Amino acid sequence: MGALSDLRVIDLTQVLAGPYCTMLLADMGADVVKVERPGGDLIRSNPPFVDDAEDEAYGGYFQSVNRNKRSLELDLGDSEDRADF
Repeated sequence: MGALSDLRVIDLTQVLAGPYCTMLLADMGADVVKVERPGGDLIRSNPPFVDDAEDEAYGGYFQSVNRNKRSLELDLGDSEDRADF
């Protein structure tokens, strides 16, 4: 439990500043839910990769800024996914 454990954050960010900011909120206990576009966040395939094994779903930078977050993939252009959102 952290200082922000009563807070839920919907994370629609990508690349650098937004994911870093929501990482800090998650580190302080907020329930951060990352919503990714179909195919996943653009930074998923950025190195470094664990043990130099190129696993494009889990690049090191993506893992570091998305720790302590839950995530799901939604196409917000799709009416059913928009309704779920």
